Amino acid sequence: MLSQLSVKNYAVIDSLDIKFGPGLNVFSGETGAGKSVLVGALGFVLGVRAGVSAIRPGAAKLEVTAVFENCRLDSAVCSRYGIGGGRLLLRRELDAKGRGRAFIGSVPVTVSALADIGAELVDFHGQHDHQTLLRPALHLELLDRFAGLDGKTGEIAALVRRMRELENGLKALTMSRGEKERLLDLYRFQLDEIESAGVTDGEDLELETALPRAKNADKLAAQCALAREILYDAEGSAVEKTGEAVKLIAELAALDPELAALGETLAGALAALEDAAAGIKDYGARVNADPAELDRLLARDERLKRLKAKYGPGLDDVLEFAAGLRRKTEELDFSELKETEVRAELEAINAKLLPLCEKLHAARMSAAGKLSGRIIAQIRPLGFADVDFAVSVEMDGSDIRESGADRVEFLFSANPGSPLMPLKNIASGGELSRVMLGLKTVLAGADRVPVLVFDEIDAGIGGETGALVGEKLARIGRVHQVLCVTHLATVAACAAGHYNVEKKSAAGVTNASVKRLDGDARVREIARMLGSRDAGDAALRLARELLKNSVI
Repeated sequence: MLSQLSVKNYAVIDSLDIKFGPGLNVFSGETGAGKSVLVGALGFVLGVRAGVSAIRPGAAKLEVTAVFENCRLDSAVCSRYGIGGGRLLLRRELDAKGRGRAFIGSVPVTVSALADIGAELVDFHGQHDHQTLLRPALHLELLDRFAGLDGKTGEIAALVRRMRELENGLKALTMSRGEKERLLDLYRFQLDEIESAGVTDGEDLELETALPRAKNADKLAAQCALAREILYDAEGSAVEKTGEAVKLIAELAALDPELAALGETLAGALAALEDAAAGIKDYGARVNADPAELDRLLARDERLKRLKAKYGPGLDDVLEFAAGLRRKTEELDFSELKETEVRAELEAINAKLLPLCEKLHAARMSAAGKLSGRIIAQIRPLGFADVDFAVSVEMDGSDIRESGADRVEFLFSANPGSPLMPLKNIASGGELSRVMLGLKTVLAGADRVPVLVFDEIDAGIGGETGALVGEKLARIGRVHQVLCVTHLATVAACAAGHYNVEKKSAAGVTNASVKRLDGDARVREIARMLGSRDAGDAALRLARELLKNSVI
């Protein structure tokens, strides 16, 4: 669950800190108030690309922090980034020169790491083609989850992986010796260049901090010594004078007890000054103006830059390139088995694979019909009188993958007489959002992503359909945390948490603010969303009635 989102200098947002609860959380406000900017800020901290145009005018940098609670991430992702479950803090910065930094907790990471983790945490649904449910590769996974088949592909996956190893080995066996040796020499040279550098992921980010310190070591040490002298060492130092004041007030407190509290405050200030002086002394002692260390850091920085230029662009890409070289080298060294033995094992694997895939295909076909019927029942009330939906499952025995031999795709038609088309080809953003809502309602139990974001899913709808959208979002909120940007009072009334976004301009500066609404404030906002400008008694009564009758 997303528990907190902090945004600084993002677009029209100066600074805000929002706390969220479970269930359905909605954002409302006038058109152009900045509601979708919040969705953009969340996407930014989860690795979505952004340029310097996203930085608030006049600001040096933007910064977004997201805190997630009770995280249950994929074990492979946890292992890759050294994180566990429970509380997770993600932070990302971008300055006016286009330089960015990303963190998990206080540990520097790449933006791709945030995107990797973000895909496990949040699923965005708006009127754009970046939604995960538009990817046919995910349709197969969702069908298997719906049918309880996601654990039934293990044997197929193991056989396919072994088949690929054997096929790659067979290529190595049939390659000419001269060609093989040339490739091996190249791979080993490149691998040695990377491995001899002893690269660690994120090392370049650490150098960004260490280099300025080393370059300015003399200045840092001198200024720390001066600060220490002002605070502690010099005659008449801040510590000495504060100590005298502490003694003086202590003497006066004996005459007037009212001064005792001031004496305690001064004593605390004295302790803080002494701690600061000690800390500055310790830091100054650790700053080492060592030309050799500076040369080492500069040389290291240059070496990493060369590696990134050749195998990057990032250090994580360099390490991935090295992993690929190791695999290729192992494949070319695959000369222990004779060609006849390899071919015999491949034939045995192929004989096992096809029957397994056929059995899995039959189970998927059965589940596809059930899933199609349930999705049609969910999306028909959302303004689609003649909707048609189907889950296409096609088997190709000549293209067996770790998931089997099936290709699955969701097909859709909103108009009578129109043929079923792939979901990704739907033109209308409003239609697409409602289809996604229906899919999410059916698949809520099968979808592992804990946070769902819907950006103006109610575009182009209203009335009874709008009420159904609000009800479905609230029901999804029982399984997932849902964030929704909406213009419909019927949707907002179903929320467990309601936030108003307001944009104001003063002295030529625009700023968006966010405030959680409860009690009468929420009633007035619902009345405004119903179309009442003055929030009169009749509008307020209608708003209260809507809130009372809404499904939460």
